[in-house]
Amino acid sequence: MNNPFSLENKTVLITGASSGIGKSVSIECAKMGAKVIITGRNENRLKDTFNELEGDGHNMIVADLSNMNDIKELANECSKLDGISHNAGIAKIVPVKFVNKDDLDNILFTNATGPIFLTQMLLRSKKIKNNASVVFTSSLSGIYCVHYGESMYAASKGALSGFAKGAALELAAQGIRVNCVNPSIIQTHIFETTGVLSDEELKEKIKNYPLRRLGVPTDVSYAIIYFLSDASSWVTGNDLKIDGGYTLI
Repeated sequence: MNNPFSLENKTVLITGASSGIGKSVSIECAKMGAKVIITGRNENRLKDTFNELEGDGHNMIVADLSNMNDIKELANECSKLDGISHNAGIAKIVPVKFVNKDDLDNILFTNATGPIFLTQMLLRSKKIKNNASVVFTSSLSGIYCVHYGESMYAASKGALSGFAKGAALELAAQGIRVNCVNPSIIQTHIFETTGVLSDEELKEKIKNYPLRRLGVPTDVSYAIIYFLSDASSWVTGNDLKIDGGYTLI
């Protein structure tokens, strides 16, 4: 039986694959039959992800996507792609009065400028096939809402979603689709072990979600698989909220 969500015979590049959402996307894409090229800056953690991949024909490339030279090398090393899942990103909570150039430059480059130039370089070198799919992991923040101290992060994600819409329009003639997923808080191993929120704070936070839980990485990776697959062949230029109903309240 034909499965429109299958990624068989597709090659997908996944950034930020050493942890969190990027790791989940890598593992789930491989389960769906894709050959995946995973990249991240931490070689040991990237190897851990690689060892969890089902199937054969996968590849890993260590690269720091806050470094333009690494972006160029990654673009050069990639084979032809049917899909890209951009997940590398950072955040820092800083009130507007204390925003500084170093933090702003770092957040904007890692979250927006780097993914934009990687996409551009892959296009110029004809590494992205016609009818391919590009998916950016954006955020609720900067598109649908924002929290105190998130102005720099929101700016970076707003820029990413804006770029995706422009790219979707320009690349439609080649059948290349460009979409964003926009998750709210996602519980990853790092989130759980760094003590960002106490148990009591976590219980209070969950009250803001009508579905009464925070997200988990597969909530996002399954949505990304939808955009990478032929099931979304008539969908481009979208921001998809993945928020457990958070923005309904």
